[in-house]
Amino acid sequence: MDQGRRPTGGRHADGAVPRRGPPPARQATVAVRWCLVLWGPPTHRTAETLPSMAVWAVQAVEEQPPAGCDAIEWVLLITCAVHTPADAVERVDCYACRWGIDVWHQGLTSGGRIEARPLETADRRRRCLAVYSVLAWRLLSATLLSRALPEAPCTALLEPEEWQALYGAMHVTATPPATPPPLRQAVHWIGRLGGFLARRGDGAPGVTVWWRGFQPLTDLTFMYRIMRPPPASPRYVGND
Repeated sequence: MDQGRRPTGGRHADGAVPRRGPPPARQATVAVRWCLVLWGPPTHRTAETLPSMAVWAVQAVEEQPPAGCDAIEWVLLITCAVHTPADAVERVDCYACRWGIDVWHQGLTSGGRIEARPLETADRRRRCLAVYSVLAWRLLSATLLSRALPEAPCTALLEPEEWQALYGAMHVTATPPATPPPLRQAVHWIGRLGGFLARRGDGAPGVTVWWRGFQPLTDLTFMYRIMRPPPASPRYVGND
């Protein structure tokens, strides 16, 4: 890297920092700087006379973090050109999306155990991946919705028969309430189906227990559709 270069531009940007450990979630203001640098070949390959590569360096650093919080400092090396403040902030925003992608990928690997499936051929693996990707997306959707809208009706995530079957399993009853429970409660119930203990201080269920919980929920919903009492037929009063 050409250490002699200086940032060609800079600006400040705000972003949300999720809760991680004791510090609560917060808003952070970071200074964003960028410049073009030369990335040289590794020293152990000097004899090959490899050329240097021009890349853009984008730095996002929190200059005044709150007391007790570690400052945010990212240095991104990218091939996409950065000429304006909007370009730099866009690159930082794109990098911030990686945590959502990590949660989705964790659903595939930890929950679905896609890498451990004995599928033998690439075609079978592609078909399995297509199905499991949708399931992992649903887990990611449940994660985001339960955090953003915890008091919203659980119908934002579940079909009517799904939450009714879930309620019946948790309360050992065949008669669900007229009003669907809040999303936060439904998510905890799904986690309990997957082994979540729901103790005080446990936080929200993780991806693995959610994956395990959605599997029995499918069976519960199937049986609920079969075993639930049929709706009462309307009675007409009057002359024939």
